[in-house]
Amino acid sequence: MREPDAQVVDVGGRRLRLTHLDKVLWPTTGTTKAELVAYLVAVSGPLLAQLADRPLTRIRWPHGTGDEQRFFEKNASAGSPDWLRTVEVATTGSRAASRSSAGREVLVQPVVEDVAGLVWTANLSALELHTPQWRVPPGPAPDARDAPRRPDRLVVDLDPGPGAGLAECSALALLVAERLGDDGLDAVPVTSGGKGLQLYAPVSGQQDAAVVHAYARRLAEGLARDRPDLVTAVMTRAVRTGRVLLDWSQNSAAKTTITPYSPRGRERPTAAAPRRWSELGDDLTQLTLDEVAARVAADGDLMAPFAGPGPRLPDRS
Repeated sequence: MREPDAQVVDVGGRRLRLTHLDKVLWPTTGTTKAELVAYLVAVSGPLLAQLADRPLTRIRWPHGTGDEQRFFEKNASAGSPDWLRTVEVATTGSRAASRSSAGREVLVQPVVEDVAGLVWTANLSALELHTPQWRVPPGPAPDARDAPRRPDRLVVDLDPGPGAGLAECSALALLVAERLGDDGLDAVPVTSGGKGLQLYAPVSGQQDAAVVHAYARRLAEGLARDRPDLVTAVMTRAVRTGRVLLDWSQNSAAKTTITPYSPRGRERPTAAAPRRWSELGDDLTQLTLDEVAARVAADGDLMAPFAGPGPRLPDRS
């Protein structure tokens, strides 16, 4: 039976059935699914560049952020459009995994390649789009599950503990950037849309995730030794008060991070937003969907100069 408010639309030559466009997804501001769709269309160019060839994990809020019911979704949803690209990604011990023809556990994940794919995520109330630091081979890739996971970017996640905020993250970001620069890496800061920020730096894409992961850990532990007043490299909450966790674990091949330009499922409709270094400081704030869309319209994609490839990382223990 057809839902009374459902409508079939053409998005770039793709047919999509959209429902409940007037549903409020962020109750504190009354922001609706239709406004989420408008945001994704407005930032589609730079957002699709970040999603390209990356298996997509979605976090869905079926009833909006005012409801505690949310869930992670890695596999392509039942009823996904037949034009949606999917790839098989090997996994271990996941409840969401199915069996490939070879008997291996795999996730069948979507790879969003066009505006229609973005609108598809919005229709499912996927308010966050998370991706790994590595890509699968472009185009149809039946052997994607066997492809080596070699990151083409390093991410340094700065997560403030109690009593710390974006001011402390800004101070640490400058220290991190200086050390990355010593190894020839050039980074762009991205406010997460949540509490902290990330630094993204392109790397060669020729080294295994274990190399990038180890490099990030050395970076974090070195800064924690040098600036124990500001930095911690351990997850223990008891030691995080007034400090910023430099989370090196985001570079694990199994981890994903919020994608730059993705919305966030927070109290306010914020988004992960690339920033200029000159913006960092005591007055740095998270940006709303409207603010990020306006910046893209005025300034273009601040991630574009960091498309890579970047340098090889020092490979040492």
